Amino acid sequence: MSETTSYHGQPVIKEPIWTWEIPMYFFTGGLGGASAGLGYLSGLRGNDELAKRAWAGAFAGVAVSPLFLISDLGRPMRFMNMFRMFKVTSPMSVGSWILGATGAATGLAAANQWTGMFPRSARVARPAAALLGLPLSTYTAALVANTAIPVWHEARRMLPFVFGSGAALSAGAAAVIATPPEHAAAARRLALASAALELGLNEAMRKRLGDHAEPYKRGAPSKLRLVSGVAVAGGAALLARGGSSSRAAAVAAGSLLAAGAACARWTVFKAGFVSASDPKYVVEPQRGMVERGERRGAARREAKVREAQPALGSPATAPAVVRDLQSSSPR
Repeated sequence: MSETTSYHGQPVIKEPIWTWEIPMYFFTGGLGGASAGLGYLSGLRGNDELAKRAWAGAFAGVAVSPLFLISDLGRPMRFMNMFRMFKVTSPMSVGSWILGATGAATGLAAANQWTGMFPRSARVARPAAALLGLPLSTYTAALVANTAIPVWHEARRMLPFVFGSGAALSAGAAAVIATPPEHAAAARRLALASAALELGLNEAMRKRLGDHAEPYKRGAPSKLRLVSGVAVAGGAALLARGGSSSRAAAVAAGSLLAAGAACARWTVFKAGFVSASDPKYVVEPQRGMVERGERRGAARREAKVREAQPALGSPATAPAVVRDLQSSSPR
C-alpha cells in the first residue's frame, strides 16, 4: 500500500473511544450466549452434569458482560437508557434488548437446573435462552461493522461468523474446564470443531479484506493474532490427545482455548485502532475501489469526462456534452 498523507498528517477518521472493557464484553457475551445453547442441548440429551455446568457458564457470561459495558459507558444510567426504546435499525438498541432478554431467560434456566426452582417458567426460559444466545453471540460483530472503521466495516459479511465461532469455542472451552471428562464429550467436540472454525474463518476474513487487512500485520494486532493462533492450535492438540482421559489435560486445554478466543476478540478490537489512525488505510483502499469501478466516486465521473473529451465535436458543443455526462454519472 503506497504512502498516503492527510491534512497536516491528521487521521481521516477518529479512533474508537472504546476502552479495554469492550473486547471483554465481546468475549463474555459470546461465551454466555453459546453456553446457553450447549446447556439446552445437553439437557435434551439427558447429560445433566454437562447441562448444569453449561448453564452456570451461560449465567456467568450474561451476568458479567453488562458489567463490562456499564464500566465502559461510565454510568449505569447510560445502560438503562438503552431500554427506553427499540430501534430495529440500531445494532446497539437491538443488542441491548437481546442482552436483557437473554439475561432474564438464562437466570431462570440456570436456577432451575441447579435448584429445581421455577419449573414451569424454566420450560419456556431454556429454549428462549438458547435461541437468544445465537444473536447475543454475534450482534457485537454487527455493532463494530456498523462504524466507519475500515477494517471492521469492510469485514461486515464475515465478522458475525468469526464472532460466532469464537463464542462457540469459548463455551466449549469453559464446559471442558468445569465438567469431568466422562461427561464432557459433547463439550470437547464443540471445542475442537470451533477451534478449526476459529482459525479458518479468521484467516478467510483477512484474505477477503485484501489491503484492508494490513492492520492485522502490524503492532499489537499482529502479536495478539500470533498468541491467539498458538493458544487455539495448542489447546486443540492437547484436548484431542488427553482431554478425554485426564482432568488436568482437559483444564489446561480448555484454558488455552478460552485464552485464544479472548485474544482473537482483542485482535479485532486493536486492529480497528490501527486502521483508523493511519490515513492510508482509509484513503488508498477506497481510491482503488473507485478506480476499479467497484464503488461510486468522483474519480469515476472525471474518468468518464476525460474519455469523452477526445470524441467531442466542436468546442461549442463540448460543455453541454460534459454536463450531460456529469449529470448522468452516479453520485
